[in-house]
Amino acid sequence: MKKRTAKTARRTKETDITAKLGIDGKGKVKIKTGIGFLDHMLTLFAKHGFFDLDISAKGDLDVDIHHTNEDVGITLGSVFKKALGDKKGIRRFGDSFVPMDGCLVRVVADISNRPSLHIHYKTKRDIEDLLANLAAGDSVKYSFVNLEQFTQAFVMNAGINMHIEILAFDRDLHHLIEAVFKAMGRSLDEATQIDKRSKGVLSTKGRL
Repeated sequence: MKKRTAKTARRTKETDITAKLGIDGKGKVKIKTGIGFLDHMLTLFAKHGFFDLDISAKGDLDVDIHHTNEDVGITLGSVFKKALGDKKGIRRFGDSFVPMDGCLVRVVADISNRPSLHIHYKTKRDIEDLLANLAAGDSVKYSFVNLEQFTQAFVMNAGINMHIEILAFDRDLHHLIEAVFKAMGRSLDEATQIDKRSKGVLSTKGRL
């Protein structure tokens, strides 16, 4: 099987990012975005997805983390799509539940080339209000809104339809975001696996 690897770069007046990705890897990582919490989450994503991932980013963190966080998502999505190539033989769909103590998250992915992100809450109003006032991390705070912005950028550029369900939340935002990144990695590992029964792409349209 042809190696599913790619590299790309994104440079703007706000950020300078390079990324390398191996779909069929061992979870090896070299990540430095300038946002410590995001580095940790991307390490978990790659480890649990068995992706080899190398990301280096420099951004205007003196302003805030928004541009760097979003642009890393854009770059990761772009390199993910590039590494997948024609998508022939992939299972396309992936589904993963991940618990982290009192938090429980489910991520369902479809590598459909019709990208969209949907986040579902068990008790929407209470959880949304709570999440709006929380942040994780030490020197640089990372909020659930930052997670949404990162994931939106990632799926739109990777061509993925993704649903994230928050099934339980015990007010530990670190655990909640960690569960999301782990579940994303696991679901995409499943979705990118090659099914030897498939002769082309898994679509009656003949293309994704």
